[in-house]
Amino acid sequence: MSDISRATLLRGAALTTAAALAVPGTAYAKRGEHPNVKLIRGYYEAYAANDLNAMRTRYFAPDIRWTIPGHHPLAGTKHGADEVLAFFAQLAKAGFRADPIFLAADGDWVVDLHRGWSTRPEGLDITWALAFRIKAGRIAEAVNYPSDQHAADAYFWRNYPLAPLPTRLAP
Repeated sequence: MSDISRATLLRGAALTTAAALAVPGTAYAKRGEHPNVKLIRGYYEAYAANDLNAMRTRYFAPDIRWTIPGHHPLAGTKHGADEVLAFFAQLAKAGFRADPIFLAADGDWVVDLHRGWSTRPEGLDITWALAFRIKAGRIAEAVNYPSDQHAADAYFWRNYPLAPLPTRLAP
């Protein structure tokens, strides 16, 4: 039996689930889906195109809160569209990509499961879950949940060093 990497298994699961999502007539069909799921699909299209203006003007509430768990330089809660977009600009430097696997809505919340990976440099390829709270047709809050927090922390520490002292302590 050959060794199969975790990344290969995750990609296979993502492709299998994506194929199921595309089958008309299934519970996962796009027809008649919840409007908040449509909003998140649109957000992912803007994210894939690195369309920061669309994210700001069509998808993010001005007072959005985005929480990135972990113990690394990009971790923490970002407040407002400017901070969230600055975070996405950093992810763009690493060529981060995201392929949605599953989206479901209940009231004001959308749960998302997606494959997220880096391309510059390669090194992080895991499944992520996000909880999005929607308010007035915009993303008001998002909380990321990586499937492997240790891998995410290690990747971000390797690729996003802290600014040297005393610069990082400046007000």
